[in-house]
Amino acid sequence: MAVVQVVKPGLLTTVQDRGRCGFQALGVSVAGPMDPASHRLANAMAGNLGDAAALEVTSIGPELIFEDQRLVAIAGAQFEIFLDGQPVPSTGAYVIPAGGALRFGRRLRGTRAYLAVAGGIETQRVLGSRATHLPSGMGGFGGRALKAGDRLPCGLARKLSAATAEVHARLAGAATRLPEGRARLRVLPGPQTERFTKGALDALQSGPYKIASNSNRMGFRLEGPSLAHANGADVISDATPLGVVQVPASGQPILLMADRQTTGGYAKLATVITADIGLAGQLGPGDAIVFAVCSLREAMSALIAQEQHLMAAEATLSTGLGIPFGPAQDRR
Repeated sequence: MAVVQVVKPGLLTTVQDRGRCGFQALGVSVAGPMDPASHRLANAMAGNLGDAAALEVTSIGPELIFEDQRLVAIAGAQFEIFLDGQPVPSTGAYVIPAGGALRFGRRLRGTRAYLAVAGGIETQRVLGSRATHLPSGMGGFGGRALKAGDRLPCGLARKLSAATAEVHARLAGAATRLPEGRARLRVLPGPQTERFTKGALDALQSGPYKIASNSNRMGFRLEGPSLAHANGADVISDATPLGVVQVPASGQPILLMADRQTTGGYAKLATVITADIGLAGQLGPGDAIVFAVCSLREAMSALIAQEQHLMAAEATLSTGLGIPFGPAQDRR
């Protein structure tokens, strides 16, 4: 089996597929990519199904050596990228020769990039998923971030030429808007707006909120305007959707992300719309968030536009490769 060798791991590089769905009722978190759209685009450019496992690279990227020739694709945050010491585009697809080295340099914009390898990263599945959940040490490569010396197994890949890589690279238009230290995230009210004072949603939109240094893949702790509860912060623990804004007694909100717990006992004022989750995932400590309440119609229109972009990329690739992209993908 072909292997990708980790020479330098970067700050926080993990194996992620779409996530461990269907087990939240049993207390098992979903995990998966912080920027799902960029993860999906990287897989499309690599000729993979959208659920293939890829690498999520955070802030400081890795250095990798590929034992066999592979098509590799990168999407999401922009980094300086070097292939055998020569600079290549920060977003795109490349054929890496056997023994070739790919190195991430300086981060330019955004926080998280996704590196997909043709054939996918084939670590062991746990509950049907290869996603790394760091708090529980589940999935991925030993349930942890990568370390120097790790050897990542790769699946079988089609023989793809440099010309094919150029076609794939033309699909590299960003799936997620990359922030420059600040982002506007659209939210829908709820699920527990009645637990807050009448002006709480206005206060949420009066930001900006700064992402605190103790934020992580579980959630972003935010510093900004205080959000007042009507009758205390605590509720009977219930489900925590991706992107929900929960507010503890301090009045300082927490934006829950990919590694979030399955339930929570703090009142939840609003939820980031699905189309903006990837934008949130491109933020890091020190960045600012401005929240804006939108309508359900706007949220649906934004999601439809994002899906159309991603499905067009997948359809273009499937024409040439015979890959059955779409909802009925086989989780091999």
